[in-house]
Amino acid sequence: MLRDLETAGEFRARSGTGFALTPALRESYASGSDEELEYAALLDAARASLRLIAAEEKPEPRRVVISADIDEVTLRPDLDAAVVRLSGPVKAADVAAIHVDAAEAAESVQAAAAVIDQADLGDPDAEFTLGDAEDHELAWYAPQELPFLLELL
Repeated sequence: MLRDLETAGEFRARSGTGFALTPALRESYASGSDEELEYAALLDAARASLRLIAAEEKPEPRRVVISADIDEVTLRPDLDAAVVRLSGPVKAADVAAIHVDAAEAAESVQAAAAVIDQADLGDPDAEFTLGDAEDHELAWYAPQELPFLLELL
């Protein structure tokens, strides 16, 4: 998706799924600023990226979250509080930031991708493994740093 963003100036999210600060997400927290709740949505997106990693064999897997300002979305609280359906491709002009795991997170991310479904079903060992990956903070890149980021990956 990052390569599509660079070459075509846009990308399509898998299944058109995104994560956002939604009314349902706001209701699920007793308090929190917009910035804190947007961070919660980012963490949900990072966790969802583990499913994409599990579906593809990569030598050095990394979670990637692309933050974008999109107006045309459909709320999907039936899937989760922060889930939205995007109406079309995400344009490069709408991208606010790109968040990516550092190389040292690869082992933890691979292990978490292997047990993401078990963690969702409440397996405490899988949840512990997932926590190891989530302990790695995603690095922040500005949209104009995308060519440099792709060289690193």
